[in-house]
Amino acid sequence: MRVWIDADACPKAAKDQVVKFALKRGFEVLLVAGQAQSKPAYNCVRLIVVPSGPDAADDYLVEHAVAGELVICSDVPLAARLVKNQVTVLDPRGSEFDQRNMGDKLATRNLFTELRELGQVGGGQAPYSERDKQAFANSLDRILTRLQRQAQA
Repeated sequence: MRVWIDADACPKAAKDQVVKFALKRGFEVLLVAGQAQSKPAYNCVRLIVVPSGPDAADDYLVEHAVAGELVICSDVPLAARLVKNQVTVLDPRGSEFDQRNMGDKLATRNLFTELRELGQVGGGQAPYSERDKQAFANSLDRILTRLQRQAQA
């Protein structure tokens, strides 16, 4: 099994958590980024730097991640493309994207984009908190267990 990470936007704490799980459970972690960044010094982790360009990392993830694998990302349009391809997607705050909730998540994202453009709301996401880290770890454990069981069936 492989876990892919949209590495440019993923909090370091979430990346570190995935690596801890990989060391314990024995899967490969692929960090996909549009620019060079530091990579944990473990054989189970690979850094893939894609040529720069709009959505280059997103396109790479959509082309290479397959059903039965997990992608960590917070980009809702990217998640929609992956879910459409039957790839499991988890955001770094512990929320899973799936067929049932994808429409709502896209609508919410589009609404907030419009409101920001109109000056009605500002700012971005809150800082990555201990609560976010714990929610992510719990969801990651649950999803990895589910995917490993499905692979064995």
